[in-house]
Amino acid sequence: MSAASLTIRGAGPQDAQAIRSLHRRAFGGERIPRLLDDLLAAKAAIAPISLVAAEGENVVGHVLLSAARLDAPPRLIDVVTLSPLAVEEAFRGQGIGTRLIEGALAHADALRIPLVFLEGSPGYYSTRGFERASTLGFRSPSLRIPDAAFQVARLSAYEPWMTGSFVYSETFWAHDCVGLR
Repeated sequence: MSAASLTIRGAGPQDAQAIRSLHRRAFGGERIPRLLDDLLAAKAAIAPISLVAAEGENVVGHVLLSAARLDAPPRLIDVVTLSPLAVEEAFRGQGIGTRLIEGALAHADALRIPLVFLEGSPGYYSTRGFERASTLGFRSPSLRIPDAAFQVARLSAYEPWMTGSFVYSETFWAHDCVGLR
């Protein structure tokens, strides 16, 4: 299988076990698969966007966007967070993660979601549409998130007044998946 032959598509029920196994291998243990299950099941203002990189039924990458909020001065704004993202080790370095991120951002933009937040490597995500959030007027939800790792992608529905504190969904807090541990 080559990266060029992969399709980025919406995840379906038939992909659930492969996605869980992928995240188990990528992150070690059950913490992220349990987080993923709960994010997909949570009631939220924005339905999760779950995409896979696959050739037929063989899933080699996955990304999830889930509902979050921005506490902006005039009102709360529904936004999403990009987490988790995983690619099978044998397929890393082939642009699959980039294609998953591009697909996720395109889906969010089509839904008129103004902002996508994440915690991650600035070296990786800054070349994929993300910027340091603090320099744009956004406040991190936790002191455990290094400033450079707290990032945001501004989509077409974004307006300059949309600044404030990013708020993860309760699911991230319940799984203790905010900031460095």
